[in-house]
Amino acid sequence: MKKKWYAATGVASLTLSTCLSAQVLPSYQTDSAWYTDSQNAIAQKQSLPVSSKAKNVILFVGDGMGISTLTASRIYEGQLAGKSGEEGYLSFEKFPYTALVKTYNVDAQTPDSAGTMTAIMTGAKTDVGVIGVDEDIVRGDCSTVKGNELVTALELAEIKGLSTGIISTARITHATPAATYAKSADRNWEDNSDQPDGVDCEDIASQLINFESNLEARFPGVDVNGMEVAFGGGRRHFLPKDPAYNSADFGGEPTKAEGDRTDNRDLTAEWMTQYGNGSYIIDQAGFDAINTETTSHVLGLFNESHMQYEADRNNDVAGEPSLSEMTEKAIKILDNNQNGFFLMVESGRIDHAHHAGNAFGALSDTIELAKAVEAAVASTNPEDTLILVTADHGHVFTIAGYPKRGNPILGKVVGVGSTEPSLANDGMPYTTLGYTNGLGFRDLGNETDSDASYAEGPVTGRQDLTAIDTTTPGFHQETLVPMSSETHAGEDISLHATGPGAHLIQGVVEQNIIFHYINQALDLTAK
Repeated sequence: MKKKWYAATGVASLTLSTCLSAQVLPSYQTDSAWYTDSQNAIAQKQSLPVSSKAKNVILFVGDGMGISTLTASRIYEGQLAGKSGEEGYLSFEKFPYTALVKTYNVDAQTPDSAGTMTAIMTGAKTDVGVIGVDEDIVRGDCSTVKGNELVTALELAEIKGLSTGIISTARITHATPAATYAKSADRNWEDNSDQPDGVDCEDIASQLINFESNLEARFPGVDVNGMEVAFGGGRRHFLPKDPAYNSADFGGEPTKAEGDRTDNRDLTAEWMTQYGNGSYIIDQAGFDAINTETTSHVLGLFNESHMQYEADRNNDVAGEPSLSEMTEKAIKILDNNQNGFFLMVESGRIDHAHHAGNAFGALSDTIELAKAVEAAVASTNPEDTLILVTADHGHVFTIAGYPKRGNPILGKVVGVGSTEPSLANDGMPYTTLGYTNGLGFRDLGNETDSDASYAEGPVTGRQDLTAIDTTTPGFHQETLVPMSSETHAGEDISLHATGPGAHLIQGVVEQNIIFHYINQALDLTAK
């Protein structure tokens, strides 16, 4: 009877529990901020409204943003603000609902972004390296695509009449953004020059430009108006391999072609032909000039390859917008549709910084993602917008040793009660952050481009860090196993949610269920 009564009267039980605590527990315990903050957090959870249907859905994906990345980033964000850091939260960590997500692919224990994002966008897991197709595909075999195509949440949103958009700081043809719109037997087929001779499949960049016509061809009778917003990098996959088509901010040798395409197609011109009232932009000035009230479609390709790391963004030749700026502008454009919208936002370079073994870059881009989420929350109505924040996979990124509270997260381990770095059995200091495998130690000073580490091969063995400032942007952490690039991890990642339908998100779940959360909120498959 007691159990039934407590289950039926959650708020009352909390009140009674509080009263009993006051009688049994000493005041120095119940008056503690740790104690009262926790009680208040539970009370807030119990008062949350439950709503199932949304008008809009925004899906944020931190590529490679595993649990250890979140922990280190929240500490770093706090320390940048002059605090000890451990007590803080990234913006989305305050969302009321959270789940752990299993990331394996059909054929792989440790996944890649193509398989994981396909699962997120379609509700079905698939193999490593393929995009928008099911597990019956043969990677690299173009002939196996037909009949194995999966339908994505973004495509369903288009069919339903919602506005749609994608944002990525990686190439817009890279695995994560591509999985929202493309069907490919290989994630690397970003333009036709990437495909083997004799392959008769449409490349990923071409599929983005032809998204509207391809979708209508697959579903006769369906009339859609195409993706309203596409912001990212990857301009080279849209331009011919001819210097005459080079962009103003290319920055390369005048005789070198920015474009990679060998079919002589200028996909940016093709896109402009389709959307006469649209805007094609390549830099910060073009981005700032967008009129969000009158622009029907916008294609922004801000770099030849990936966009800059957030810490390196000011070094861009012509300037490029931040992830939070792109998010805010995209929402303003998409929100012109009274039917609602679906927006996918990827922070793609968290993953790249980890691959390069540079914790500074990964944490900086994670903090910028948190700012983008904050911008989305401020730009939408919590009663009609479901916001999801997740990762596609984690990395072999560790937080180790016994550093004292407030110890610089990028620094060397200094133990409780000590002022000097702790020493390992080899007599040398070591950092809190590290990688299980990868390129290993680099001391590049104030270099903010994480990819600079690839100029040299992997470093083996321990390094004496005594005289090295490990908190600089260009420090790359030591690693145990030397490899040409650090790898993904197979651990679970997190999913954070707020808004209509968020209450369904709890427990430990398969990654492909994220599609079903989106579908449930927007009724995408309702007849």
